Amino acid sequence: MVYLDYSATTKTRDEVIDTYIKSSKDYFANPNSLHKLGVNAKKLIDASTEQIAKIMNCKVEDVIYTSCASESNNLAIKGVALRNKKRGMHIITTNLEHSSIYGPVGYLTNLGFEVDFVKTNEYGLVDIDDLKSLLRDDTILVSIGAVNSETGVRQNIEELAKLLKNYNCIFHVDATQAVGKVRVDYSNVDLISFTAHKFFGPKGVGVLIKRDNVLIEPLIHGGKSTTIYRSGTPALPLITSLAKALRLIDEELDDNYKNVEILNNYIKDNLKKYDNVRINSNKYSIPYILNLSVMNAKPESMQHALEEYDIYISTQSACSSNNPVSRSVLEVTKDNEASKHSIRISLSGITTKEEVDMFLTAFDKCIDKFNSLN
Repeated sequence: MVYLDYSATTKTRDEVIDTYIKSSKDYFANPNSLHKLGVNAKKLIDASTEQIAKIMNCKVEDVIYTSCASESNNLAIKGVALRNKKRGMHIITTNLEHSSIYGPVGYLTNLGFEVDFVKTNEYGLVDIDDLKSLLRDDTILVSIGAVNSETGVRQNIEELAKLLKNYNCIFHVDATQAVGKVRVDYSNVDLISFTAHKFFGPKGVGVLIKRDNVLIEPLIHGGKSTTIYRSGTPALPLITSLAKALRLIDEELDDNYKNVEILNNYIKDNLKKYDNVRINSNKYSIPYILNLSVMNAKPESMQHALEEYDIYISTQSACSSNNPVSRSVLEVTKDNEASKHSIRISLSGITTKEEVDMFLTAFDKCIDKFNSLN
């Protein structure tokens, strides 16, 4: 079996599972209980939060635990909008975002908020001049993802953050595809979303980092938790597991990047021989994500053809709609046909050259099959 869909999710590490089991068994008490067992459980959460804060270069008080990155994005966007609507009702985002960005901004338009989509250049990078032209006195939020989940295009978050510091608006970054893969300076970013299952942690736990000067309205009210911004009994085993997974991936990040970059280049070199294959990722894409289009095959057909060889890739983002056109690929390539035929290969630090060779062999057979049908 060759798994090349790591941008959708990753397998939880054995060490992280061990942490989950130990936390569940030895620290089962409610961290908000005042007895000794509860106090000890809270100490473990606090230690985990300190570890996360150190890696993410933020304060302990900035860390809000959620159930996933989608909840983090919803909390950030709706939270800012509902708390700051008296100051303004204008939001800016891009056409390269995850559905968990479009969902809440679409919801907010029904409440009277106005949403503008900033233009991008030929590489899918935010057009700074267009962003400046869109910013207004009533702009309360700018939400831009660090790395696009389909094409891998990485935005210059540091540059955007410095620019937006000159404006009276909040800057939110969906860092789901960046954390654990690339180092980004988030020091001037107000809100940062990510989740554990993208870097070999468990599903069911995410984080929203919120700077202390940012005011948001909670989505879930009632009951004490780790912060006032997200009520509910703290999920201690998930929190400790997230911290463990984040620490492990952070230690490996630089070596993983180098290895993945080699594999990415190797795949691209081997794909050059096909006349009907287009590579949609570009020089600004991180090596973990390689998007391409097989122009004479439907994405689902290529996906299932590879599946016959026990090789697993994806078409659009796992959370995307059923629209045959990939919005992200269209934004980057400006090619409607390429956006209808795109597939995504996503690598990880544990992907091997042997696995890549198996993929390339199967891919070649699939190409021959589709060529024979045309």
